[in-house]
Formats: sequence, C-alpha cells, structure tokens
Amino acid sequence: MKNAATRAKFAEGEMPTVARVGLAVAVRVGAPKPNISTPEALKQTLLNARAIASIPASATGTQLAAVYEVLGIAEEMRAKTKAQPSPAQIIDTVAKGEADLAVFLLNVLTDPRLDVVGPFPAGVQREVVYTTAVCGSAKEPQAAQAFMAYLLSPAAGAIIKANGMTPG
Repeated sequence: MKNAATRAKFAEGEMPTVARVGLAVAVRVGAPKPNISTPEALKQTLLNARAIASIPASATGTQLAAVYEVLGIAEEMRAKTKAQPSPAQIIDTVAKGEADLAVFLLNVLTDPRLDVVGPFPAGVQREVVYTTAVCGSAKEPQAAQAFMAYLLSPAAGAIIKANGMTPG
C-alpha cells in the first residue's frame, strides 16, 4: 500500500494480493466475437461498435477512459458509451441488444446472457488488485490471520478463478 497514513491503520506485516481482475469485453450470447487480440484490434472493435455499455462514473470507468486516451479514441468513446448506473445494467443493456459491447471488469461480465470475448490485450490492460491485511485494532488478530491464510489457499484460489478473477 502506497499511502502511509492508510498503511498505518493495519498491523505490521505483509499485505499479500488475494486476487486481481482486468478489463474485458463481452457480447450478447450468440453474437459474433470481435477481435480484441491486440491494442489496434481492440481499438477497431471499439470504433466499430454501435454502442458500448459501461459505467464511466466509476473507478473502472476512469481506467477505461485512460485506455481510450492511450488508444487515441477518447472523444469517439464518449459518444458511443451508454452510461449505466450499475454492473447489472451493463449486462442487461447488452443482453437486450441496446449496446453491442459490454466493457468492464472480467468478473462482472461472466453472466449467462453474455459471451466473454476476452480480456484487454497486454499494453492497454488495467487491473484492480485486491490485497488483504489485518487491521491494527483487530480484536481477534489470530482469526483475521486464519481468514487471510484461507483467502490465499488453493481452495479459495479455485473459487476466485471460477468467478473470473486471477488468484494472487
């Protein structure tokens, strides 16, 4: 953790990564899966879409805006983006055919009404990283340590992976 004031609220020791999840693209079930294998292919896919469902007013939206800037298509994406209030509405909008693409965190896009095209390609991928630590004022620090150990175990890793994230 980079913020020293926030870090001071946690007990001394490691702050291991539990999971990470990156940006991805999904389409309505049965729709053709576009090419997003390279930054240029992703750019063309985004430009070719009639509409894109995402949540611009979110941390993930900020990450997407940065990717659009890197790709040089920020202005075009503002015009194509169908802003949604929640992840569930992203899925609904694409499932109903009101947008061609859902663009958000991979774990959110794993819904039976969508087909995940895949993660953003290297070079433009952004990830949310989940870490764990024991609170400095924990009343049961041993229980917190045991829970942390579970979160880092192969059993928890399988659950994390099954839910569209990468363990550790």
